[in-house]
Amino acid sequence: MKAAELRDLGPDELGTKERELVDQLFRMRIQKSMGQLEAPDKMRTVRRDLARVKTVARQKRER
Repeated sequence: MKAAELRDLGPDELGTKERELVDQLFRMRIQKSMGQLEAPDKMRTVRRDLARVKTVARQKRER
């Protein structure tokens, strides 16, 4: 997911995307603790996507 794609979304859509990513990261952490996580490198991608969403949301609030 690119930051340019996120800038096209509205505040409600960004909030929804953020909640989805937080939930996905939570589920992945549980799977990791149980030794069932199939793609550990995906956690890095989800964390970075979450950071991008939060950054774009903050930038939109400041304007």
